[in-house]
Parts: sequence; C-alpha cells; structure tokens
Amino acid sequence: MTHEPFDLVIFDCDGVLVDSERIAVRVDARMLADLGCPFTEEEIVERFLGAAEGELVRAVEERLGRKLEPGWWKPYQRWYQEAYDAELTAVDGVAEALKEITLPVCLASNGGHEKIARNLRTTGLHDHFEGRVFSARDVARAKPAPDLFLHAARTMGVEPSRCAVVEDSRYGVRAARAAGMRSFGYCGGLTPAEWLEGEGTVVFDDMRSLPELLLDPPDFRFRSNGSSANDAAHRATSKPSAAAIPCP
Repeated sequence: MTHEPFDLVIFDCDGVLVDSERIAVRVDARMLADLGCPFTEEEIVERFLGAAEGELVRAVEERLGRKLEPGWWKPYQRWYQEAYDAELTAVDGVAEALKEITLPVCLASNGGHEKIARNLRTTGLHDHFEGRVFSARDVARAKPAPDLFLHAARTMGVEPSRCAVVEDSRYGVRAARAAGMRSFGYCGGLTPAEWLEGEGTVVFDDMRSLPELLLDPPDFRFRSNGSSANDAAHRATSKPSAAAIPCP
C-alpha cells in the first residue's frame, strides 16, 4: 500500500504554469472593444477567467444580438501572439516547484494543444509535460465538467481519488470536485482566494510551497452525501459548452 497521498498531480496551464492571464485579459478587452462589444477587465476576469473559450463567444453574441461571422477571430491572433512573445513568463516559483515534485505530473487545460505547446516552450516548461498534455478539445465538455480531468487520470492509469489538481479558477476547482479529486487552488494571480475556497480544496498563494503541500496535505475530505467518490467523479456540473473559438 502506498503511503504517498497522491499518485498523480494534474496541472492547469494558464495562470498556474504560465503567467498568461494578465496579458490575455488586457488583449481580450481591446479585442472586445474593437468588436463593438466592450467589457471592462474586471468583467472579463469575473465572467471568463478559466472558462471554456466558447463562453466568451456566447456572451459577445448575446450582447451584440447576432452571430459572429466565421473566422471573426483571425485578425486578432496577431495581437495575442505579439503580447505573449513580448511578455509571457512562467508563473513565479513554478519552475522551482516542478523540480522538487517527485510525483508523476500531467497537464489538463481548456486551451487548445497548439496554444499550450507554444506557451510551454516560450516559458521553458515543455520538458516537464512532454507527452502528458490534455486539452478540452480531447473531450466532449470543458471545465467545469469533470470530463477533462477524468480523461487525464484514465490515460495516466490513476484513480481519480488518487489525483491532485492544481488550479487557479473557480471552473477548475469545480471540475476537480466533480471528478472526485482534491485540488490546490492558487490565488497568487488574478483569482481571489474566496473564489477557490470550498470542499476538497486547499488555497495557497506561493508556488514554492506546493511540493510540501502535496507531500503533507491538510486533512480535507469530501462531505458524505450517500454516494462514493467514484460516483461523484462521473457527475457533470454544467451543461455542454459551446464550440470553442480557435485560440490565439
């Protein structure tokens, strides 16, 4: 019998591994204003941080009162790429944490594979996750549904109850809870701690503390409601998301 609390650590990407969210929110605001559908940066954080990309499309179309044209996003790809090329870095302390973590790791993000790979290479983190990257494009439903985390665990050959999820969004921690996994909510970026707090979640603000937390986590448990953790792992918590926009 293993004495380790976990057999697998599943990392989100944006805001957990790469410090992309501040950049993305700023460019999102510029793009939305250009579309004639302005949102403040505060609104973008509140409504879209960590959400499936289709959520933004749905909100824009609702506010405009019409469907967006096919390929509407293509002119804006350059804006994102130029900003990432100039500014993207790894989240403070995560490189050191990854060197210390001895457990198997993988990555599960609502972003597309191309974007994930590009951002990992830019920040020098690619080697930590090569061959162990999972995207919401691989499953029917993005976070906050549990599909992506369950797919990652199944592919890695680990039971959901033996997985730890490192997330920075309310959608991510909700997905972890729905999957029957414990989560570590990182509040050192744009997400307030209170958005992450709750059942089965430890909130922390320094990535350098993560290796120790994984080896000696607080005693957090899911409340018993008459169903097993495996039952909880297969319950969805959201309706299917709209088709995601191609990620810049």
